[in-house]
Amino acid sequence: MGQFFSSRSLLPLAVVAISTFASVLAKATPIRELADFAGVRDNQLVGYGLVVGLDGSGDQTMQTPFTTQSLTNMFSQLGITIPAGTNMQLRNVAGVMVTAQLPAFARPGQRLDVVVSSIGNARSLRGGTLLMTPLKGLDGRTYAVAQGNLLVGGAGAESGGSSVQVNQQAGGRISGGALVEREVAVALGAGGYLDLQLREADFGTAERVVDAINRAFGSGVAGAVDAGLIRMQSPVNDNERVRFIARVQSIDVTPQAPPARVVLNARSGAVVLNGQVTLGAAAVAHGNLSIVIDTAFGVSQPAPFSSGETVVVPDSDITVRQQAGTLKFVEGANLLEVVDALNALGATPADLMTILEALKVAGALRAELEII
Repeated sequence: MGQFFSSRSLLPLAVVAISTFASVLAKATPIRELADFAGVRDNQLVGYGLVVGLDGSGDQTMQTPFTTQSLTNMFSQLGITIPAGTNMQLRNVAGVMVTAQLPAFARPGQRLDVVVSSIGNARSLRGGTLLMTPLKGLDGRTYAVAQGNLLVGGAGAESGGSSVQVNQQAGGRISGGALVEREVAVALGAGGYLDLQLREADFGTAERVVDAINRAFGSGVAGAVDAGLIRMQSPVNDNERVRFIARVQSIDVTPQAPPARVVLNARSGAVVLNGQVTLGAAAVAHGNLSIVIDTAFGVSQPAPFSSGETVVVPDSDITVRQQAGTLKFVEGANLLEVVDALNALGATPADLMTILEALKVAGALRAELEII
């Protein structure tokens, strides 16, 4: 049987998390935690490569022709010619995708961590070595080259047709496994200004950030373009620009409180409310309806020497059970009152989703309802 959790065990947990979140937002936060400078960003890199040295757990080359083709191309570049039509039955090689993140201001010679993931039918990459793999960006240019021994966190064993596996073995990491070959230019201060992008667009927060920057550097240094973009005058000198950015990032700002929101996770049944949620006056009747169908199979036996046939006859018994529901008055001016009102209904998390949706339609739930 599945496990069912009551609303009394779920909602107080949500209250603790959201109350803590609200208390954090109530305090001043450095701008570096609220916004990023335009152009200062990571870049995604991806490449295709081969992992060799596997202990018979690699791709079945008959079912993964791209692995065989990659080996043939690699051998030709090394001066080795493979006769046409050669059936290479290799089990210690796997075709993989290699991904990495190139941070801003990365220079040639710096190392990056890479993630290696099998794309064929290899059972495990444990003990494998990634061969030199170019990592390319969105523009198709090579920005890094990866190579090295894989670290695979999973483990597994098999014998006599039985097998056991712990965690995923078809992927691994190489710490510092890629060398940066080309840097990505970052144009800071182009046009004589710097753009600051808020991670969560909000007009109130944008106004507070602008006021804080202008108090620190003088009126007119910063201005809000919209709810998510703040434009500032940039120093001409590179060293002064770096000092200016560092000072801006350290300025403390109290962001605008987030809007009232209720998040429902339809897959797990989690219900999360933030501290701005309130309930208007409403009456809720809650009850569960269950239908049980019990089928018993009987056998109908014909008389001796008759032309009849033996048949199976189902006998179904259908029972409808309904839990008594009572009309309860709910209203709450703060989060604790809202949770107490919902707990009083004695509903499960799945029932709470239905109740909250009904309260939203009725206009009693003063919050955005988001289903994920």
